[in-house]
Amino acid sequence: MRVFLTGGSGFVGGAVLRALRDRGDTVAALARSDSAVDAVLTAGATPVEGDLDDLAALRRGCRNADLVVHAAAKLGGEPREREAFHRINVLGTENVLSAARAEKVPVLVHLSTEQVVLGQRPLIDADETWPYPHRHPGLYAETKAEAERRVLSAGDGSFRTVAVRPRLVWGAGDRTVLPALVTAAREGRLRWVDGGRYPTSSCHVRNVVEGVLAAAEHGATGAAYFLTDGEPSDFRTFITALLETQGVPPPSGTLPRLVASVAATVCDVAWQLLPLRGEPPLSRALLLDFLSTCTVSDNRARAELGYVGRVSVVDGLAELHEQSIKG
Repeated sequence: MRVFLTGGSGFVGGAVLRALRDRGDTVAALARSDSAVDAVLTAGATPVEGDLDDLAALRRGCRNADLVVHAAAKLGGEPREREAFHRINVLGTENVLSAARAEKVPVLVHLSTEQVVLGQRPLIDADETWPYPHRHPGLYAETKAEAERRVLSAGDGSFRTVAVRPRLVWGAGDRTVLPALVTAAREGRLRWVDGGRYPTSSCHVRNVVEGVLAAAEHGATGAAYFLTDGEPSDFRTFITALLETQGVPPPSGTLPRLVASVAATVCDVAWQLLPLRGEPPLSRALLLDFLSTCTVSDNRARAELGYVGRVSVVDGLAELHEQSIKG
């Protein structure tokens, strides 16, 4: 196959790129910087220089492609960055869709997130019947939901559009979750909320790749699929194990949920009203998605896509530990 990929220099996109290359596909990947060009070349793909604002570059990437995988997104940032979140996550996705349509690409798989259905309550045993909420707790969830809506409504008989929703992506090469946890733990800023004893779903990065490839082959037009590692883990046990793969002891301090909720609300308001820089240390989005029960069902992916989730939590942790020892 000929595949055009966005986000190919990132954590998930890079894993997708390597899997496509390993199975013999020809891959072109969007690259918006010199470092991204180098990463794409090193991974064995052809760089397409440009970004999500560059429709001409997107069309070049889509030309003669059998599949588009859209993995690029703005993941984090300051609460006042609404324009940037919208431009990258929503308008960027619309540009990818426009380019794919113009070049008559038959299939597009969109990397989404469980946060598209996250409202003002935690996700507990959520499945694909859960509606988009009226109000999301953060800009990432809000803009990814709007992007997913546009993707799923764009499909028709000649253009199959599918979204996958992995929950809490982790594994070797992670540049977001694990590094942030390690830094917070080493600086003494990490606390358990209510002891951290609540269930959480997760999805190893290679399981995400499996889901993307399965969705490209078997996904229904206009359908979304949750992806997980299988049965949920105890949050404290899972995070402790992640930290221990890096030789970092877990925190012992705990914070009552009521105190955490008040602190999150205060941070959200302060970062909106005051000229504070960087991301807030706590937010409603973080509290609801990461520091609360968050479990989703991947039954639809297993039934319709043949998704298995071949990398177990135990095996993924062992791989991380081995990688840490090597270096």
